[in-house]
Amino acid sequence: MNKEQIKKLKDKLWETATDMRANSNLSAHDYAEPILGLIFLKFADAKYARFEDEINNEFEKLKNSRREQREISEIAIEKAGIYVDDKARYSYLLDLPEQESIISKEIENAMMLIEKYNVSIKGTLPREKYSEIPASNLKMLLKNFQDIPTDTSSDIFGEIYEFFLGKFALSEGQGGGVFYTPASVVRYMVEVLQPTEGKILDPACGSGGMFVQSAHYAVKHGYNIDNLRAYGVEKEPSTVKLAKLNLLLHSLRGEITQANSFYEDPYNSYGEFDYVLANPPFNVKGVEYERVKEQKRFSEYGIPRKSVKNKKDAEKVPNANYLWINQFITALKENGKAALVMPNGASTANDGKQQEIRKNLIKSGYVKQIVVLPSNMFNTVTLPATLWFFDKTKKHDKILFINANHEKLYTQIDRAHRQFEEAHIQNLALITRLYEGNIIEYSTVLAYLENELNISEDKAFYQSQIDWLRVNFPEGKYRDVEGVCSATPIHGENSIEEKGWSLSPGLYTGVAQAEEDDEPFEEKMQRLTSELSVLMAESTDLDEQIRSVLGGIGFEI
Repeated sequence: MNKEQIKKLKDKLWETATDMRANSNLSAHDYAEPILGLIFLKFADAKYARFEDEINNEFEKLKNSRREQREISEIAIEKAGIYVDDKARYSYLLDLPEQESIISKEIENAMMLIEKYNVSIKGTLPREKYSEIPASNLKMLLKNFQDIPTDTSSDIFGEIYEFFLGKFALSEGQGGGVFYTPASVVRYMVEVLQPTEGKILDPACGSGGMFVQSAHYAVKHGYNIDNLRAYGVEKEPSTVKLAKLNLLLHSLRGEITQANSFYEDPYNSYGEFDYVLANPPFNVKGVEYERVKEQKRFSEYGIPRKSVKNKKDAEKVPNANYLWINQFITALKENGKAALVMPNGASTANDGKQQEIRKNLIKSGYVKQIVVLPSNMFNTVTLPATLWFFDKTKKHDKILFINANHEKLYTQIDRAHRQFEEAHIQNLALITRLYEGNIIEYSTVLAYLENELNISEDKAFYQSQIDWLRVNFPEGKYRDVEGVCSATPIHGENSIEEKGWSLSPGLYTGVAQAEEDDEPFEEKMQRLTSELSVLMAESTDLDEQIRSVLGGIGFEI
């Protein structure tokens, strides 16, 4: 399914959703859940269908032999990771008559059956919601969801969820990016990190997209995803449910726990994980210092602090970005790796002890790579962002800086949105591989691009990617390229130390980085209005003084 088809599908889903709201008692906060529940049934049915013949053959073989008999549901769980009863099949629901007394009850029953045989998602499906929706709307939803592609390697389930979050403004003031990171950004993070087996932590997991793309990477490269374990933490109950469903749909083993990652550490994360991938909430300002100061996972490199004017007030961490950063790096095992999304401001922040913490991180030798993203990569937030990569496999005396905000390295989807294509991801990740000394990968990526050039209708695009690669890395080896990448030493001449421990890629690649403005709009307007009033009053006073002086010497103004 191409971008235009996905856009048409989303528009169609939104039209149906607004009709549903107009004809039901559900609030804007509630009616995303039943929509996502039906979409899940569609995906669950498609997943089961891919293994159905294999499941039935195994069941019949056992039934006609003297071997121990097994329930078909047991065989299905083993082979497909899910069992879908006949009365939970999508075709069964689609053929139901358009009657309130039947269709809502059958959908509720289908969800009960799904949960009965798949205990990991017990209590996650919104069974109680459907009695509030007219049968005509339910029928329309079921028909429209027939168009959703289920044979794709992208996280369509998570993407549709993020789309509805943005439309419904469900997050009570938080942007949709808190819940869902666009698949193309995550694919790039995963391509650099290369997760194949072990334990993955995401302490702000949203809908679980980081886990989904990790699973796709492992399968693509011939690894058994049974050897990957996903461990997610998510604060919002409804999003916890979605993440659990996403794991099930993608045959990923693991746990999703509802908790506040600042105050709870359900997996005792310190030194426990092979990989950490995350896009945490940016610039959180309300974390209580007393509740985090003794936690080793936060304090190893330092905790941001700011003097408290009123000693009676509970001290708050001025900005939680560096709490997250501490959490990600300390959760890694000895050879662990991490990839995380951070606002641009974290790269240069100097207040509240943040520069000192960043200095400690850099001097540890575990910061491997910093990448500045193009603006407008996130569908519902515009805050400029960078990707940080940690690597504990060795001590790094240089840090690789990459400028991905280059017109040749992203696609402009529409006026307000951009994304990475697979060719962009391969070229960007190749910079890292070449920096690591893996020169064989150059031929692999070039062969991929040339193959796509031969079979694609958009030959100009793939030719531009081939040209970009050959121009910037003509010898198939890593080199610093002005405006693209720089491997910068931590100490010495032209070093990070000389730049005040800044991790802003623009300082080293030669391209200015967009500055972050994290001040809330209402507060900013109030501050600017107040400042303007003061300036206007001062201006009036100054005018009067000038008039008085000039008038006294015979001049008028």
